[in-house]
Amino acid sequence: MHCKSSSSHLIDLDFADDICLLSDDREQAQYLLSRVELIVEKVLLYGGESWSLTSSLEKSLDGCYTRMLRAALNVSWKEHITNIVLYSGLSEITDNIANRRMSLAGHCVRHKELKANLDTDFDAGGQVSMGLTATTVVSQWTWAATLLQSSAVATTTGISGPFWYASGATIPLLLFATLSAQMKTRAPGAKTFLQVIMARFGPRTHLVYCFFALLTNVIVTAMLMLGGCAVLTALVDGLSLELAAMTLAAVIGAYTFIGGLGATFYVSYFNTSVMFVILLIFLVKVYHDPTDSPDNPLVGSVERVYNLLSCSEGPADNWQKSHLTFLSPPSIMFGIVNIVGNFGTVFVDQSYWQSSVAAKPRQGMWGFLVGGMVWFAIPFTFSTTMGLAYTALSTSKGQPLLTDDHVNQGLVSPIVAKELMGSTGGVLMVLLILMAVTSTGSAEVIAITSIIVYDLYQIHLKPYRSSADINSCLLCGKSRGRMANKRDMCSCCSMGNCTSCVADNRSRKECKRALKPTYKCKTHGPYRTYLELLKVKRDWAILWVSIAIIPLTLVFNILQVTLSGVYSAMGVFIGSSVVPLVLGTFWTRLTSKAMASGALIGMVLGITAWLVSASLLYQKFDISAFMTNSEDNNFELSMLIGNCTSLLSGGLIAVGVTYLTKHPLSQQERKEIWEKTRDIDNPLSPWTELYVKEFNITDMKLVYNRPSLEQMLQEFKLARYTTLAIGLGITVLMVLIWPVIMTALFTLNKNQFQHWINLTDTWAFTAAIFIIVVPLATEVTDIVRQFKQLRARVRVAPSISETPESPVAEARA
Repeated sequence: MHCKSSSSHLIDLDFADDICLLSDDREQAQYLLSRVELIVEKVLLYGGESWSLTSSLEKSLDGCYTRMLRAALNVSWKEHITNIVLYSGLSEITDNIANRRMSLAGHCVRHKELKANLDTDFDAGGQVSMGLTATTVVSQWTWAATLLQSSAVATTTGISGPFWYASGATIPLLLFATLSAQMKTRAPGAKTFLQVIMARFGPRTHLVYCFFALLTNVIVTAMLMLGGCAVLTALVDGLSLELAAMTLAAVIGAYTFIGGLGATFYVSYFNTSVMFVILLIFLVKVYHDPTDSPDNPLVGSVERVYNLLSCSEGPADNWQKSHLTFLSPPSIMFGIVNIVGNFGTVFVDQSYWQSSVAAKPRQGMWGFLVGGMVWFAIPFTFSTTMGLAYTALSTSKGQPLLTDDHVNQGLVSPIVAKELMGSTGGVLMVLLILMAVTSTGSAEVIAITSIIVYDLYQIHLKPYRSSADINSCLLCGKSRGRMANKRDMCSCCSMGNCTSCVADNRSRKECKRALKPTYKCKTHGPYRTYLELLKVKRDWAILWVSIAIIPLTLVFNILQVTLSGVYSAMGVFIGSSVVPLVLGTFWTRLTSKAMASGALIGMVLGITAWLVSASLLYQKFDISAFMTNSEDNNFELSMLIGNCTSLLSGGLIAVGVTYLTKHPLSQQERKEIWEKTRDIDNPLSPWTELYVKEFNITDMKLVYNRPSLEQMLQEFKLARYTTLAIGLGITVLMVLIWPVIMTALFTLNKNQFQHWINLTDTWAFTAAIFIIVVPLATEVTDIVRQFKQLRARVRVAPSISETPESPVAEARA
């Protein structure tokens, strides 16, 4: 394939001004650029389709030109790269240009600008930094329930409630980091965890887990909308539930449709920063108000809050009926239910896998670990502040501020904000809820859409090549790499090495019409056309999913399902899929029957256990009563039984069925299982392109030059072990060590309560500073580093003579 000479073929002339900064003479700079382009064209002609530097040309070039041309030829020509710039700088043009000798300093860099395409909508380019990953995890994990349900738990259980809410939701997030690293090393090209299930266990098991994934997204979305609508209707006079639901759905849909996951990362940073600022405002107002106003008996003093809590009567089962104790059976049962339920909503929720996909293993691992610890500060601090403030304020007024139904709806925080700060508090609370609902709601919409596009439409409804097996090339249908013989082996190159795709990109970019030219590349063109179809389906999926949120909210409202009821029951419905999913990522012997039966039968057993135990405890069969929190422990106990039964039975059934139906595997069989998951890829942009630096990859074809499984495991071995050690260590700390220490104190005295609030303050302010400063600093550091690399490469090179044999002379001829 020969390259036609063109002034804009390799060099983007929009950057001419930048190039001229390195030369005082614009004409000289333009001349230099034309010389470099001609040389590169000549190299491409010699290199043919492989675009590699031939040995004869390499010998005829000095070191500077060799490095420059190698860099030019290693540019990854991808669909989502919109500007590829030969940024060549002239340090000095000597006086003997007439004799055709010059000193040149030049280099080639990729200027990448993510273009809207199907993959970047769902993986944000796959190279998101640790700081932005942590920010997005915090933003996505901050539901409306994080701000509403946690405060309600604090009012009903005391100081132990905020701790168990925060720790119960943090533990699954920290352990998920291990699962994330496992997937990124064994299935680097997967965009959803369901694709891994499809590759390992086939279409039937895949459909089963599609059901559980979508059910998880529906439950989380319902909780978001129930909490958000409850707050908006309570704080905005005259606002109906229907209008509130339509408003939130419109905001979520627009938020998602415009940017995809890439925009979500940056907007999540803004959302998280705003949420922490508002959180700190409420914290200071309740415990550290500098005005120390005597008009309000609650505001501004830890001592006042402690005195009011000491005077109030806590739950009957708490030690000495106190709010200031960890000896609280209701809070312990809630903690277990919380842990089990949140394992399901993290491990089976595609939105968290989406954040994992968007980062490399190391960045994803640290992002989830740091994000989990930062997120802990939100429910822990917010519910300790607003929940205990509600109790203290109710005590000071001699009666509860809300009815039990309103507490179960999550209205504790809004009423406290309004009591403390009037209309300003109401506005801050509305803003806080909007931030939580839009960010998490957008993540859920993207998760549902990715499942619909990647796992239902692309696999089951209209696959690109329905007859292709896991070892065949998606583009040509021939066998690939390890399973192919030389005669019928696939020879397709990636889009990054295809000259026809470069021409397609250029012609479509130059076309100003709405209807772009068709793809001419015979290898990649049909598949790129298919992806265009998927993008249209994605847009429609986002629209209809956003619209479907409205009737979902109305149905739950008609059924009179409360926020606390949905939150506690979620583990009953999705907890059975957690253990099989983890085993499917680690255990090679696990079978498809075990995966499917464990999840389905476990869910049935969990629901049965919940309904039977609730019926015996309540002495009647009334699902609406079973989903409503009550003063006795019947609600917590029935939810505990249902959640634990679902989680444990799903795992036990999966393990039992596997041992009964499958013999131990050989080493080769175990390796082949993971090779199936490593075959998951986008043939246009292979996952190897993301690991060029780690493995020094020079030829990014589909299978032949990718790093082996052993290389991947070795490269990220430290990251995987570090993740597991930190996750398990913090889990033990939060489940055993910390609660045991607090229990030994029985009821906190004034000094101990002061230390407890100091701990809350320290965690909140530290988390806020970290999550606001570090992501910003990370991004700025990346920009500065790239700029320094750019400047460092501009240096004087040895002179190059235009001998008759040199490519310069040939190019000029």
